[in-house]
Parts: sequence; structure tokens; C-alpha cells
Amino acid sequence: MKEVKEETLLKREELALHYSRILDLLGEDVEREGLIKTPERVAKAMQFLTKGYDEDPQKVLSAAMFEEEGYKQMVIVKDIDFFSLCEHHMLPFFGKAHVAYIPNKYITGLSKIPRVVDVFARRLQIQERMTLQIKECIQNTLNPLGVMVVIEAQHMCMQMRGVEKQNSLTTTSDFTGFFQQAKTREEFINLIKNK
Repeated sequence: MKEVKEETLLKREELALHYSRILDLLGEDVEREGLIKTPERVAKAMQFLTKGYDEDPQKVLSAAMFEEEGYKQMVIVKDIDFFSLCEHHMLPFFGKAHVAYIPNKYITGLSKIPRVVDVFARRLQIQERMTLQIKECIQNTLNPLGVMVVIEAQHMCMQMRGVEKQNSLTTTSDFTGFFQQAKTREEFINLIKNK
């Protein structure tokens, strides 16, 4: 089991005090049995949900970077589940990310792509920026011939409040290099749609 840093525990304690005050302001009795440990639980959950701030996505990719001169076709990792918090309401948005790159000289371990998605998802986010950040991280670290990222997500800020549209899905995409060619993008889209 990982040892928790003292700094993390101090921040958690301070966050818990704030959540206790929030509960009080909402009209709750923070001393009632069901809520006594809630501020600490929420503080711990928020630290987990925003742990991406403490991680370097480029280090994640480069930790398993291998030279591979021969392979010049698409490498696709699709249906990567993710959970994030929207920065506007701090409500969850979640869905699937689909990532492809065309190696130029280097490849990375396949598990590293989902880890990069998680690093960016575990921050206060907007879907558009997250899409861009994943693309830029892979492009800048591996320097491939092209990268494409498609993210499909449901946003609780649209489903639980506001317009309350339960079945809405938001799709974003971004790409570089060879994916600027319509034929290459279409191949990627067809491959991620095939179940």
C-alpha cells in the first residue's frame, strides 16, 4: 500500500474543513451520524479525482518508449474509459477516448496511452482542452507522423441540471500530420466504430 505524503494529508485536512463549512451552509447538520466523516471522504475523493495535476504525462509515455523503424501504420487504442470533472460546475463528465498515432521512429507501451488519458482526465477539465492536450502530449513526446484523438462523453452538468438532456453525447476530435488527410481520418473513424 502506498504511503501518503504528509503534505497530501495536510491538504486533505484543510479541504475537509472547507467541505464541513459547505455542508453547514447548505443547511445540513455536520454532526449527524451520516455526515460526520463526509468532509474527510469528499476531500480524499477530490484529491483522487484531481491527481492528474501531480503527474507528468510526457514522462508516462517516455517511460516505455521504444525505437521501431519499420512500423509505419496506425496504432489505435480505442474505447478508453475515463472520468473527469468539468471545471465550470465540478460535476462529472465521462465516456470513451479513442487515440491513434502513426509511428515515425518511436512507439510506446500500449498501456501508456490510457494512462496519458487518465492524467489529463484527472484534472478540472473541459472536453475540448482534454482532447487537445492528449494529442499534443503524444505528438510532442513520440514525434509520430500523425496523431488523432476522438472523445465521446456524457456531461452531468447537462444531464443533472441546466437543460437536463439525459441522452446527449458530446464528441470532440483533434489531429495532426497524416490525419489531416480525409482518407486517413476516415480509416480511423471506421476502425473505432467497428465493434
